[in-house]
Amino acid sequence: MERKFNKQPKLHIKSGDTVIVIAGNSKGKTGVIKKVLVDKQRAIVEGVNLQTKHVKPNANTPQGGIEKREGSIHISNLAVAENGKPVRTGRKLNEEGKLQRFSKATGKFI
Repeated sequence: MERKFNKQPKLHIKSGDTVIVIAGNSKGKTGVIKKVLVDKQRAIVEGVNLQTKHVKPNANTPQGGIEKREGSIHISNLAVAENGKPVRTGRKLNEEGKLQRFSKATGKFI
C-alpha cells in the first residue's frame, strides 16, 4: 500500500497578509505578501529582500538598465503582524464550524 502525502501543506501566512521579517538581512522590515510559493515554502514580500537585476535592452525597455526586484524569503523568517508586532498564529473553529487562523496573543481571528 502506498502512502499518500498532502501535496499542499497549510502555511501560517497567505498572500495579502502584513508580515514582519524576524530573521535575515531584512530583519525588522514589514511588508505585504505579494505571492506565496507553496512548493518552495517561500514568499515574495513587498519592499523586502530587494535584489539588483541587470536588464538587457529589449522591446519593453529599449534602454535596458538596472532594476530593483523583491526576492523570495523563506516563510520561517516571517511572522504575521498585528498592531505592528509579530504574533504567532494557530487554527481553531469559528462560529460556522470552519477552521480559521487566529492570533495566539489576542485570541482574535485573522
